[in-house]
Amino acid sequence: MPATPTDRPAPDPAPGSRPDPDAEVFAVADGPFTRVLVTGFEPFGGETSNPSWDAAQLLAAEPPPWAELAAVRLSCVFGTAIDELREAVAAYAPHLVVCVGQAGGRPDLTVERVALNLDDARIPDNAGRQPLDRPVVPGAPAAYFASLPVKACVAAVRAAGLPASVSHTAGTFVCNHVFYGLAHLIATELPSLRGGFVHVPYAPHQVAGTGQPSMSVRDVAAGLGAVVTAAISTTADIRSAEGALH
Repeated sequence: MPATPTDRPAPDPAPGSRPDPDAEVFAVADGPFTRVLVTGFEPFGGETSNPSWDAAQLLAAEPPPWAELAAVRLSCVFGTAIDELREAVAAYAPHLVVCVGQAGGRPDLTVERVALNLDDARIPDNAGRQPLDRPVVPGAPAAYFASLPVKACVAAVRAAGLPASVSHTAGTFVCNHVFYGLAHLIATELPSLRGGFVHVPYAPHQVAGTGQPSMSVRDVAAGLGAVVTAAISTTADIRSAEGALH
C-alpha cells in the first residue's frame, strides 16, 4: 500500500451531495482516512494492456485526499476473479471498493448501476472458460443495485471536466461477474461495506487509426479519483435524469 501523504485537505463533496457524518473512517497521524480498494483487470482478448489496471495503479500512486488506497489486479477468469476480490477485501478491510473494467467502444467513464446474476460469455476468458446461461451465484437474487451513489459519482466526473454517464448494464462477461460477486459479498457478509463498478474506455494506443473512442489513462485515473471522492463524501444519491430509453 502506498505511503500516505500528509497535510491533505478534506475532499470537496460531489455536486448535490453532503459529507457523511457517520462514515466509517480510521485514524492516521494527520487525520481520518477512508480505506479504499480499487481493482483493475489483466489484459484479455489478445490485448497487451488493460486501461482499468493501468489507471488503478496510477490512482494508487496519487490517491484522492483523505483516502488510503490500494490497487489490486484481478484475473480475467470466471470464478478466480471473485476469489481474488474476496482475498483482497479480507487483506485490506476497506470501507469502499471500486472495481474497474475495460468496455471497449464506450466513449466515457460509465458508473454501473445494476449487477446481474448471469454469466453468458461471448468469448472465452483467459483460462478458456466460456460459461453460457449460468448464474454467478446459484440461488442468489437475480440482480443487485450498486451501493455507490452512482449519479453523484457521474456528476463528480463531469465536474472534473471528463465525460461520464450512468450505465444500466455491465454486460455478462467477467466484469459483471466481479460486480455481482462484490454486491453479493456486501449483501450477505459485509453490509457496512460499500462498492460498485466503473467501466472505462480503451486507451488511445489500443485503437490508434481505428476511429474508436478512447481516453488517456491519466484522465481515466482522474475520473476514478472523482468517483472515489464522491463515494466517500456522499450519503444519499442525487436526483438527476440519467435513465436510458433503450
